[in-house]
Amino acid sequence: MSWYLSMPLIVPFATAIISYLLRDRAVGRWSSVLGSVVALGFALLLMAQVLQNGIVAGQMGNWPAPFGITLVADYLSAIMVVITGIVGVTIAIYATGDIAPKLEQLGFHAMFQILLAGVTGAFLTGDLFNLYVWFEVMLISSFGLLVLGGKPVQIDGAVKYVALNLVSTVLFLTAIAILYGMTGSLNLADLGRIVPNMDDTGLVTVVAMLFMIAFGVKAAVFPLFFWLPASYHTPTFSVSALFAALLTKVGVYALIRMFTLVFTHDIAFTHTILLWVACLTMVTGVVGAAAQTDFRKVLSFHIISQIGYMVLGLALYTPLAIAGAVFYLVHHIIVKANLFLVSGVAERTAGSTDLYKIGGLYSSAPLLAALFVVPAFSLAGFPPLSGFWAKYVLVKASLDLQFWWAAFAALAVGLLTIFSMTKIWGEAFWKPHPDRVEPTLDLLGWRKWRLLTPIAILAAGTLIIGLFPAPFFALAETAAGQLLSPEAYIEAVLGVTQ
Repeated sequence: MSWYLSMPLIVPFATAIISYLLRDRAVGRWSSVLGSVVALGFALLLMAQVLQNGIVAGQMGNWPAPFGITLVADYLSAIMVVITGIVGVTIAIYATGDIAPKLEQLGFHAMFQILLAGVTGAFLTGDLFNLYVWFEVMLISSFGLLVLGGKPVQIDGAVKYVALNLVSTVLFLTAIAILYGMTGSLNLADLGRIVPNMDDTGLVTVVAMLFMIAFGVKAAVFPLFFWLPASYHTPTFSVSALFAALLTKVGVYALIRMFTLVFTHDIAFTHTILLWVACLTMVTGVVGAAAQTDFRKVLSFHIISQIGYMVLGLALYTPLAIAGAVFYLVHHIIVKANLFLVSGVAERTAGSTDLYKIGGLYSSAPLLAALFVVPAFSLAGFPPLSGFWAKYVLVKASLDLQFWWAAFAALAVGLLTIFSMTKIWGEAFWKPHPDRVEPTLDLLGWRKWRLLTPIAILAAGTLIIGLFPAPFFALAETAAGQLLSPEAYIEAVLGVTQ
């Protein structure tokens, strides 16, 4: 087992134990920050290994695949582990100024780290059963973070969140059982070798649909997204940002992995369904966002619409489109985490997240206004920010295949995204505060730079990707090449060619 593969998992678990033992002291929160930095360091080492040596695979306990527990990192996995590390560090810093001592004593930082471990494990696992295990780790820790504080609105949101995710879990387990009965294996590389060559394509398609629904719930695609806007506005802002950045992306990652490696037997059917799901997800999400009047609810519905873009890349199933989906994943994780962090500062300074009850942030807090504009414009797709390149690639991929209506939907949703972003700008930043107060950043007190520094770091990341997109798109192209030609993945895990 390569240490490069196991350390990004071991570090957050160890940090969770240390943070919990020190939860009554100030050093507990800083141990979470330090652990996140160390985890990011190991994620970067793993990325360097993948860049240098190609796909890295290891078997826990030296049991050979497909019988042992496989961890594997190709370009997509390594990219997702690194971006998880970046988000983990920034939100851990933000949490030092956002989370009340009472919630820290209840174990916030420990659950935060366990959630990071669950997300990282999902990206690195090489078999379906352990993907299920990591999903459960994420579900348990995210439920704990959702109800931390015990407000009625949190309990209400958490019940909806858990109920629909349990439905997803049952479907996932059912699909796993059927697939194991058909193939005798749950190793992804082994399934990638067996499933595309099976004769009973009808049954394989049924199982593929079960996986599509199970992962569709996790990704919050149409029409399975109702749990997301009902729960993401209820927890602390640190938790909202973490959920918005990572949880739905694990669902998208699982869809990409399964429908490029395993279920490629009937692309004309499965990926046409994905194409319709993608377009309907984009449209319904942005329409929902346009109807909201709460800062976090607008952002929550935008998660749904943006997930549609990523699924669109998978559905189009060309090298350019898959590269666009990977690029979009990275862009959106950074941008969406940042917007939720900005909403937290807006609430602390202006007094609410209800857009009709706040205002004056542009004149009283111009720095926050500037830090909002970067991710907001990027989400809307303004050039030359990262969202522009992500949308441009997916629209071009749609036009290359002459899917005019998909390209039109992507562009129209982009325009409606601009509308809802200008709605936030007009109400929260531009108009005077309805109570005639001045929401300056000095109201943040000692928290000021702990809250603003992570926002500035993520905004800088958005600018860097937007101004210098070539190296990031090259990584996404290589990841797409590996996904569409999985022979190297199978050989790295099983030691045999397809």
